[in-house]
Amino acid sequence: MTTYDRLRLVRDMVRIRCAEETLADLYRDEQLMRTPTHFSIGQEAASVGVCAATRRTDVVYSAHRSHAPYLAKGGDLPALVAELYGKATGCAGGRGGSVHLVDHAAGFGGSAAVLGEMIPVAVGAAWAFALDGTPRVALTFFGDGASEEGVFHESLNFAALHRLPVVFVCENNQYSIASPLAARQPAGTSIWQRALGYGMAATRIDGNDVFAVHEAARTAVEAARAGHGPHLLELDTYRWREHVGPNWDEDGAYRTHAEVASWIQRCPIRAATDTLRAEDPSIDARIDTWRAECAEEVARAVDLARAGAFPDVTDLLSGAYEPQPLTAPTGRN
Repeated sequence: MTTYDRLRLVRDMVRIRCAEETLADLYRDEQLMRTPTHFSIGQEAASVGVCAATRRTDVVYSAHRSHAPYLAKGGDLPALVAELYGKATGCAGGRGGSVHLVDHAAGFGGSAAVLGEMIPVAVGAAWAFALDGTPRVALTFFGDGASEEGVFHESLNFAALHRLPVVFVCENNQYSIASPLAARQPAGTSIWQRALGYGMAATRIDGNDVFAVHEAARTAVEAARAGHGPHLLELDTYRWREHVGPNWDEDGAYRTHAEVASWIQRCPIRAATDTLRAEDPSIDARIDTWRAECAEEVARAVDLARAGAFPDVTDLLSGAYEPQPLTAPTGRN
């Protein structure tokens, strides 16, 4: 990567951090966003590093922690903010909230809250790409908890069997809600090694090193695009805030302040900044500028969302499945 490319990765992380920290504060203080929110604060390197390795025609799907991959793939920030406010200008028409984002123009296929739900959807998209012979790749983000769902194993098996162009991205933030990994999975096992059992390539990376994530993702995406089959990336990272909601939850029932602080010291933005300082001594000034620019961008998006209209009640059933009445068969002998 060039210095410009590396700076772009840092800027994208700063933008996502700024957006989410602002939204978290507003969520808590205003009480106007009436949707469950799962923030990726502390996990930005995963989404930014992976999505920067994709083309716009590639399609990304994510689970409930969806803001970061949505923005990293090029999703529209005002549409995201409006969706959190439940407004008609939201990316899902104000109907989906934080966990149901979509932006087909950017190649963000959708997100959903059911654990593991979007993993087989990404596999289905990859199967369509393979059948059509188009050089596109599907990617799916999910947490370590989803690796314990049956659909995770079924999807990996099917993708490997058909050598589908799909990249599985596990953001291992060490917890499934409040249950640590060690309490849920046998000692000596790992998520990435399970993919090896299905005969597919798999890599485990420091998920807070955006440059390492990007390099691993680039290799995986291009291999999938070239017809070499699926790849699983396990990215070790950590969420700073509570599982769902805007607050901090250290010194609670399941993790300590010391543990959270140790991961904050491994901040992906700080780590990338320290790496780049030697080749770009102005990096700190750049970050200050980016933060100011992003703060203005988010403020404009919030103003638009507040001023926007709620969905009209007459459109309540628009897009809902409407079963058709059965008709009697004809021409039967």
